[in-house]
Amino acid sequence: MNDSPATGIAIKTEAFVISRVFAAPRDLVFKAWSTAEHMKRWFSPEHYYVPEAEIDFRPGGVFAICLRSEVGPDCWWKGKFIEVSPPDRLLFSSLVSFGGSAKVTVDTEVTFEDAGDGTRMTIRQEGVAHEENFTGREGAAEGWRTTLDKLEQEVARMRLAPNRSVAHGVFTIQRIYDAAPATVFHALTNQEAKARWFTGGDSQTILRRKMDVRPGGHEILQGRWASGMVTLFEATYFDIVPNERLVYAYEMHLDDRKISVSLATVELKPVGKGTRLVVTEQGAFLDGYDDGGAREHGTGELLDRLGESLKS
Repeated sequence: MNDSPATGIAIKTEAFVISRVFAAPRDLVFKAWSTAEHMKRWFSPEHYYVPEAEIDFRPGGVFAICLRSEVGPDCWWKGKFIEVSPPDRLLFSSLVSFGGSAKVTVDTEVTFEDAGDGTRMTIRQEGVAHEENFTGREGAAEGWRTTLDKLEQEVARMRLAPNRSVAHGVFTIQRIYDAAPATVFHALTNQEAKARWFTGGDSQTILRRKMDVRPGGHEILQGRWASGMVTLFEATYFDIVPNERLVYAYEMHLDDRKISVSLATVELKPVGKGTRLVVTEQGAFLDGYDDGGAREHGTGELLDRLGESLKS
């Protein structure tokens, strides 16, 4: 961010104002300015895109965005935020350069007002040009019109995006089986043996099953339920002590939605001629998925099926 006017020219530019009403609340439209991820999707006119951006959304924070097209030099906006007042007002100052040549320093004020059920956003720009024949207004109206078209698309995308959240859960389940630890371990790690109990029963059709039980190995179970919903279990094994312990992490998906990521530990301890099995699981449930104890209950049912499979 070392661009600086070299000509010594400073010609005050005429103020430019544009306004648009968005079908979204103020806080959402305001949020579309808050990260490089958002700005890359919309802060560019038609036929341009944003390959690089740095946004530090606070007074004094960096505002740096590169606009690129298939022809012509890159256009950089480099400056800083002066005011960030959610969800009412933004003010930032930028030096705009083309191909490394400083063209204009622009102060941009953005205001957000309620407009019925939506938001009226108004952009006001003025500044100083650093070249005699450059005012910064050439194509500004059309450029901002197509840029705000992209902002409308980004705001619509944000409205449909899930609310990001993580809820944590921990549980421990124990079972005692009338079988030796080696037998129970085999039922946990052999694909044919595990297929006898690790399933949803008659109401589930298995679409894919794979097991590779070793450190770094993966396990996959995908099935379709009578409702049409497809579940996917994907695990990676990290620690294996034969006949004693398994440690693995796994993801669960419902259709295309990832609902959880969990760390599970299975411990096997001899009890007389049998085995005490202890399962401890730490789960992160994602983006509003309400487990409601279903994972613990379902794991308990699977362990009961494991016990039944050991009797035959």
